[in-house]
Amino acid sequence: MLKQGKLELTWVGKYEEKKIEPRILIEDKSKSYGDPNTENMLIHGDNLIALKALEQDFAGKIKCIFIDPPYNTKQAFHDYDDGIEHSIWLNLMKNRIELFYELLHEDGSIFICVDDNEVHYLKVLCDEIFGRERFVSTIIWRSSDNSNNDAKKFSLDHNYILVYSKSEEWVSNKIDRSESQMGHYSNPDNDPRGPWFDGNPISSPKPRPNLKYDIIAPNGNVISPPSNGWRWSKETLEEKMKTGEIRFNSDYTNIKRRTYLYEQKGLPPSTLWVDLEETGHNRQAKYELKKIFPDTPTSELFSTPKPERLIKKILEISTKPDDYVLDSFLGSGTTAAVAHKMGRKWIGVELGEHCYSCCIPRLKAVIDGEQGGISKAVNWQGGGGFKFYELAEPLLIKNSKLPIYSINPSYTFDMMAEAICKIEGFKYKPIGNFHGKSSENRFIHVTNEFVNSKYVFSLVNELEERQSLLIYCTKMQSDIHLPDNVEIKKIPKDLLTKCSFESEGM
Repeated sequence: MLKQGKLELTWVGKYEEKKIEPRILIEDKSKSYGDPNTENMLIHGDNLIALKALEQDFAGKIKCIFIDPPYNTKQAFHDYDDGIEHSIWLNLMKNRIELFYELLHEDGSIFICVDDNEVHYLKVLCDEIFGRERFVSTIIWRSSDNSNNDAKKFSLDHNYILVYSKSEEWVSNKIDRSESQMGHYSNPDNDPRGPWFDGNPISSPKPRPNLKYDIIAPNGNVISPPSNGWRWSKETLEEKMKTGEIRFNSDYTNIKRRTYLYEQKGLPPSTLWVDLEETGHNRQAKYELKKIFPDTPTSELFSTPKPERLIKKILEISTKPDDYVLDSFLGSGTTAAVAHKMGRKWIGVELGEHCYSCCIPRLKAVIDGEQGGISKAVNWQGGGGFKFYELAEPLLIKNSKLPIYSINPSYTFDMMAEAICKIEGFKYKPIGNFHGKSSENRFIHVTNEFVNSKYVFSLVNELEERQSLLIYCTKMQSDIHLPDNVEIKKIPKDLLTKCSFESEGM
């Protein structure tokens, strides 16, 4: 056990670090849909490897991450097994949350939906990765619209949503007032400025001697100022009386201030989400899927979808149009569908077969203008598109009989060059003899050719002053003399030191 000298959660396997291979993404254009210039991405594959694949291009760019991971309830659902050993679950979450942190925008936030099987362990884990000072809140979401009368102990009617931010300075967007919050506004006298109510303060928040003056009512009553003085100067107060914002009570012993609905700004979000009309519930989420897939038996629909209204509220709190939204446990595709309807850019990752059977057709329906879920609330009319990607296989594969690795035969040369660029942190962009660059002065060249001094200097002649070159090759001259600005690495030997080339990302 490592002695860190700090409060932390420990478990078997926590310190077994694994260098994840940043795979390349291969677009399957037969499954992409809609606008060919879209930036929306639907990725099929292990989400840990997919997150690593996204890191190079999207680190610091994702404004909101919502995930609804397996809750570890020890149940087996139609779409996935939700019962794994506790330490394995913690490792699964730790590896992914570390990458979420890197992907988040400096003004970004993450919302993690779980139940009470793992929420408290997850809270401590997130405190370690994000820092306790970046914990925002725990939201209580009423996920069920009716209690379980057959429960032996308690009817579990809610989920938790843990909220963390990348920065301590993160501030939520204000949200519109609900109908119940506007219920005390009315307009009985047809005031042209709209609904109003009486009761807001008319006294100064601080003692102000210059605001202490008497008011003479129409019947001659003298109204003395509050202890701190009136909120406005005498001239301003008299003007507000003329407009009707300030008026006398019925017996002319005091004045009242009229507050108008149109003047009110949004409210900070509450941590208690129990209004089923506002944030929906699990049965409603199933109904939304049933409308999209009317011919699919309910038992074969995705087992644990989330309602569109829930995701809508989260995105209203945390994003603005054109921001990036990420969900790497995409499930039935709700987060991507809602983000699309709300004008956000999105990235969704899903490993299961329902990526094909549910996510793709659902998102196609969204692009075609389907009117379920939040569509009417946001005036969704259709449009946009997404690109569909498969994760590439591992770049290197192990010999079945010998302890050696070789390039995966499924890789073309261009795929190999792109993968090596990604592993080494270069942006893949073939220009002339160079396959990518990591800065204005650092380039990479990948080749299957035999590399000797003549080969090297033919490349060096293309470099400008202060520029350097990394060469990856399979064969090279043993006694080669290199300029100071050139480095050569061997395929596959030097790649094996960079990351683990495994098929799964747990």
